[in-house]
Amino acid sequence: MSEDQLLRRLRARLGPSSLIGDDAAILSLSGEIAVTVDSQISGVHFIPSLDAAHVARRLLAVNLSDLAAMGGVGAEPSHAFLALSAPPDFDHDRFFRAFTEACSLWNVTLAGGDLARCDQVVATLTLIGTKPDGGRWLRRSDAKPGHDLWLGGTVGESAAGRILIARGADERHRAVRRHLLPVPQLELGRWLGQQAEGASMDVSDGVAIDLHRLCRESGVGAVIDADVLPLPGGFFDLCKTLSVDPYELALSGGEDYVLLFTLPPGMQPPGCHKIGRILREKKIDWIREGRRRRLPASGWDHLKT
Repeated sequence: MSEDQLLRRLRARLGPSSLIGDDAAILSLSGEIAVTVDSQISGVHFIPSLDAAHVARRLLAVNLSDLAAMGGVGAEPSHAFLALSAPPDFDHDRFFRAFTEACSLWNVTLAGGDLARCDQVVATLTLIGTKPDGGRWLRRSDAKPGHDLWLGGTVGESAAGRILIARGADERHRAVRRHLLPVPQLELGRWLGQQAEGASMDVSDGVAIDLHRLCRESGVGAVIDADVLPLPGGFFDLCKTLSVDPYELALSGGEDYVLLFTLPPGMQPPGCHKIGRILREKKIDWIREGRRRRLPASGWDHLKT
């Protein structure tokens, strides 16, 4: 299929309101916007044999997770700009079918992008979102001493799924599905954006390294209790099977795509888990079985891993 044929098919799928067709998209936006960009690269972020549909859904989900961490998105559609480079045998039609379906689900408008040929799949998405009415932008720099520290969901399972995939497991395993198909916490982000105080970011690189980043931006420290980390059912048995330390995987495995955030004491965000508190002293510790120690900033490093 040629580039023009693919674009004609894509425009037909998007319908008469499609913004694709010119050299640039013309957007009409009101007020402040949030802009994020993220990539999914074959052999780095996913195995080369991964279904093109999963690549598409994953690409959109990880970008939406960044907008969730900023306070969710408003009622207006988010606008996506996609740069996709791939080998000639890549299933472009399957990719775009899944991508446009996911855009419809999450109220995202594909507004433009670029197509190119490459020896490996490199998919980069730029996403533009608006702030919900009455909400505020959430930032990493808004944590204050005395705030409680929270996670929006379980951690460690995605990293376990990544190991399972490397060992030949398929989507029948829950951890594999968790890794391949993350779900952005947009509703939680919107709820947090309605609160008067608190910092937020998404856990993409690991709880430990991302907590260090949040604390550095806020000029604070933190202590977390490893014994209350939200872990999925059967996680300890799974880690034993994989011969990995469950706490190391939960704290440093990464790609959980849940929100890590702070709130003043006494608040109870729905369906979330309190794991510690923010300190005035600029050190980051963790407690396990009553023993307190420093928490290393371990996790995914995009330039080293």
